[in-house]
Amino acid sequence: MAVNYRTMSCPPENVFAVLANGWLYPSWVVGASRMRGVDASWPTAGSALHHSVGVWPALIDDSTSVLEWHPPHHALLKARGWPVGEANVALDARARGDGCVVRITEDATAGPARFIPLFLRDSAISIRNVETLRRLAFLAEGGAGTTR
Repeated sequence: MAVNYRTMSCPPENVFAVLANGWLYPSWVVGASRMRGVDASWPTAGSALHHSVGVWPALIDDSTSVLEWHPPHHALLKARGWPVGEANVALDARARGDGCVVRITEDATAGPARFIPLFLRDSAISIRNVETLRRLAFLAEGGAGTTR
């Protein structure tokens, strides 16, 4: 299971404001290239984002759904990226000083990616999630998703 942390200069509420705006998903998730739709009930448990992964013209339409939603501290998502598979992605934010620390935990749960040796799978996911957290920090620290 890959685990990454990032300290952000914003409160956890800003992080969850970004997560709650489904249309921002491809802005912070590495690999997501465009949004096709966001369920009206997003981000309640069971709701989904409909996105594409890849680079045009090789785009694959898929979805990410909410398994758990407890703002501003915890979200658990099921990210689909077939034909590679599915992954559970947990995002946890804790206040620290004037900002927060965000942890992202991810592991493959279905599909061919589950059969990649763990150390290789975790390494690849961790490298990707360094950039995912960097993008999330830019948005959250800039106030994306919040009302001003």
